[in-house]
Amino acid sequence: MSILVTGGDGYIGWPTALRIATRTDERVVVVDNFARRGWVEEVGSTSAVPIASIDERLDAAREVHGCSNLSLVEGDLTERSFVDQLLQVHEPSAIVHTAAQPSAPYSQINGERANYTQHNNMQATRNLLWGLEEHDMTDTHFIETTTTGVYGAPEFPIPEGGAVMEHDGERDDVPFPAMAGSWYHLTKSHDAANMRLAHKQFDIPISDVRTAITYGTETEETRADDRLKTRFDFDYYFGVVAHRFAAQAVAGYPLTVYGKGEQRKPFVSLEDAVEGLARLALQDPDERPDDLTVYNQVTRPIAIVEIAETIQEAAAAHDLDVDVTHVENPRDEDEEHEMEMANDRYMALIDEQRADFADGMADVLETLTRYQDTITAHEDRFLPDALKDDAEE
Repeated sequence: MSILVTGGDGYIGWPTALRIATRTDERVVVVDNFARRGWVEEVGSTSAVPIASIDERLDAAREVHGCSNLSLVEGDLTERSFVDQLLQVHEPSAIVHTAAQPSAPYSQINGERANYTQHNNMQATRNLLWGLEEHDMTDTHFIETTTTGVYGAPEFPIPEGGAVMEHDGERDDVPFPAMAGSWYHLTKSHDAANMRLAHKQFDIPISDVRTAITYGTETEETRADDRLKTRFDFDYYFGVVAHRFAAQAVAGYPLTVYGKGEQRKPFVSLEDAVEGLARLALQDPDERPDDLTVYNQVTRPIAIVEIAETIQEAAAAHDLDVDVTHVENPRDEDEEHEMEMANDRYMALIDEQRADFADGMADVLETLTRYQDTITAHEDRFLPDALKDDAEE
């Protein structure tokens, strides 16, 4: 028996695999085809933090944390024959499925990338779910990181997964309607529906972990050795807004807030996201839910202007004089949106928040100032148009 972590070379996948391996004697198998490294290179960017090869990472995990139970299988989850062999050989008790093309902007570049994103993401999930059914492994706990982006931005509070529909005097619980805003986010909406169908038809225990915008550079395990660091993307395509703001600060540019900046987005620290996934993977089969459970993996929503001001304050500790400026919002969005989202089930899973936003941003700036040359060399990959015009003058 083993625990599989798909996308185990990625930003969330690698530290999750590392945490699980430090807490169990069970075999933990990293599964990846290393496509993420290629996608980032394709858009002309790179990880700010140098990423060790997977062999170096595994060596460091054994040397530093004693993880002799951590290993790699390289392959493409969209290939049915590979998935079949993977499941038959390793007979997983749990699968933590973090493998995906995760960028909404990348999926929006053109039709080719939209098609690639949808095929890559949904085919991998379908292959795993059907593989569990066809190889008589329906007791395997299937845990997928979907996204809070499947909810869109409704004007009412978002429940943890479900909703109540009322019509003609009758009421029933129904899945929350998919309101995705990109070709990438729609893949996770489809995955959520496919997981629900797989649970209904195959009775697979499933945890749909709707992960919020994730920030941070370190977890408890990755701090121990530079070879264990996870990747850190700061470009427009693969870097989240907080990380792009931090890159602007390190490169000496003001932080550009669109419009009022009071629109709130759901966030979770890397440390808290990894903790939630690890706890699900390590649940005793007799104690875990045997149904489909939705977790809103979010600690709190944060306003864009608060992100900027928090980074401005943290930057002062590194002698960075950072301004916050408001520019015209090119997006059609409510600039005062509250983004209320229930997270009781997720918070009960992790017991308590392990890292807050201010500490996370201090960590990010501590990391990025070490690699300032890399940031400035790729500034054209993260500067908004308003700052690009200034840079060219």
